[in-house]
Amino acid sequence: MDNLTPDIRRQTMSRVRSKDTKPEWVVRRLVHSMGYRYRLHRADLPGKPDLVFPKYRKAIFVNGCFWHGHQCRAGRNRPASNKDYWLPKLEKNKTRDRSHYRRLRKMGWGIMVIWECQIKKTEVLKKRIRRFLGAGADA
Repeated sequence: MDNLTPDIRRQTMSRVRSKDTKPEWVVRRLVHSMGYRYRLHRADLPGKPDLVFPKYRKAIFVNGCFWHGHQCRAGRNRPASNKDYWLPKLEKNKTRDRSHYRRLRKMGWGIMVIWECQIKKTEVLKKRIRRFLGAGADA
């Protein structure tokens, strides 16, 4: 049972953002500090990737574990109330993501997904990003 009133729930959910989230900012600062330059949320690409590296034809998505269905603890957590709404919605998010990734790959783009739970391990993340983007930045 939801312990919040509908008005409070609506206010809470209205604060959930799809752009400029804290995990996205963490990744942006990290990538910038590594010397890479990027574009944000290119609307001409499927899924509007969070970070786009046109020079390398690579894109990074920074996904929230809950919203995009990661296999970590937060991603496996499912709402107990209003399941008829939430379960199909969360499944549709995963299906839509797979479609966007597939379309980008067909266009010749490389894709990397960084999950919210992975941003805590900075050194591991740096290595993954460096390997994904190639030998190194121009800086």
